[in-house]
Amino acid sequence: MDVIALFKQLIERKSETPDDGGILDFIAEYLEGYEVVRIDKEEVKNLFIYKKFGDGDHLCFAGHVDVVPAGEGWQSDPYHAVEMEGYIYGRGTQDMKSGVAAMVQTLKTTVSFHGTLSLLLTSDEEGDAKYGTVEVLKYLQAHHMLPDAVIVAEPTCEEVFGDAMKVGRRGSINGVIEKRGKQGHAAYPEKALNPIHKVAQVLPHIAGVNLDHGDDFFSPSQFVITDIRAGMEVTNVTPGTLKMMFNVRNSTKTTAKTVEDFVHKYFKEMDYTLTLNQSAYPFMTDVHTKIVTTLDKAIATVCNIEAKHSTAGGTSDARFMAPYGIDVVEFGVRNDRIHAPNERTSVKEVVQLYDVFCEVVRVY
Repeated sequence: MDVIALFKQLIERKSETPDDGGILDFIAEYLEGYEVVRIDKEEVKNLFIYKKFGDGDHLCFAGHVDVVPAGEGWQSDPYHAVEMEGYIYGRGTQDMKSGVAAMVQTLKTTVSFHGTLSLLLTSDEEGDAKYGTVEVLKYLQAHHMLPDAVIVAEPTCEEVFGDAMKVGRRGSINGVIEKRGKQGHAAYPEKALNPIHKVAQVLPHIAGVNLDHGDDFFSPSQFVITDIRAGMEVTNVTPGTLKMMFNVRNSTKTTAKTVEDFVHKYFKEMDYTLTLNQSAYPFMTDVHTKIVTTLDKAIATVCNIEAKHSTAGGTSDARFMAPYGIDVVEFGVRNDRIHAPNERTSVKEVVQLYDVFCEVVRVY
């Protein structure tokens, strides 16, 4: 089958996290001649498949087969590949079964390579990501099989196909501040200590404030308040505690310690506790590395466009690869409808993505 026929088959296999919808078994059978390793854990399905063509570099393609729930508002069955006016509709068309189809078909049609080609797929990227790519990388390290470079086929393009690749990602620091006060009657504010009033005084100094200036690749790390709650939803009682939640998508210039110091600067005169959790660390792949320059040239050859190097957006499984010293980059179709109703991608983009990956393999 060609890449579009494969793409449609993937869409029609319902694979909401952590279910793989049988896709990994299907791919393992489809890629005849490749060595297959299954690293399943808990309910998560993981596949690593590889072939050694020569003694050169190990190039890996990676991604996920799981999708978020379809939700409401679809004009067609989200688990039926509907083709209309050059687009294919269905849950996961952009994020990221288009990428999976292009990667798999590239390995299927490759007849020669100077080193090792591999594919890493998980069913746990859209969920907690505890037992997916993390577990596969542990296995590969233990068996001395870590790749030299990885292309993650997440949807990265913005306006037109080929206009952007990810050469890094910001980290993510989540925080909870609990400000303690003294509950009391609203008619006697002098007998209470209202934490809302106290926190309101510092909000202008912290809400939406940049913690660094960013650089050529990273936007500034901003202190984004996501939730504030206190009280009992009555008008005659002042609350005894206030809870505020925030997130910082941090560049390499801001750390959890930076955030801790920033909070303390404004809350040090208050009775408060701070809980921080870093769910992802920022990383940056040198744009002069072989994988970035090769992908740059492949995109230019196929799309006649120069892709910008970006670190924007949320997190991906690439964040787990960088700490192993792997050169990792992300490139895929446009991302204008990811996780939305009526998710779609064009037939042309999927074919071009496949062509780009084939070109990378040819010249890498």
